Amino acid sequence: QVQLVESGGGLVQAGGSLGLSCAASGRIFSINAMGWYRQAPGKQRELVAVSTRAGRINYADSVKGRFTISRDNAKNTVYLQMNSLKPEDTAVYYCNAQGARLLGGIFESWGQGTQVTVSS
Repeated sequence: QVQLVESGGGLVQAGGSLGLSCAASGRIFSINAMGWYRQAPGKQRELVAVSTRAGRINYADSVKGRFTISRDNAKNTVYLQMNSLKPEDTAVYYCNAQGARLLGGIFESWGQGTQVTVSS
């Protein structure tokens, strides 16, 4: 079993900044992709940003230039720095990780979610 523990999030005014972090633990051989998704009330979960072990990074168009994803592979941790936040960024943010297990097989795990609220 691979667990993801998120931290960060909270309430911020529009234009402000917040940082999220997510640490993976368990029987992990390697992690390929780690990223962040978000789900606003009444909407589907959507990709925010993802980083692969090879260094490839993708962002949702809505966050390009404002959000930055980074990884510490030695710590199996992914970060999301969110700047110039807008009310429409309000959502529950979920960490996601995909990789290989120590004893074989692959995994995909989700964090418990952390609330980000941006007030106007």
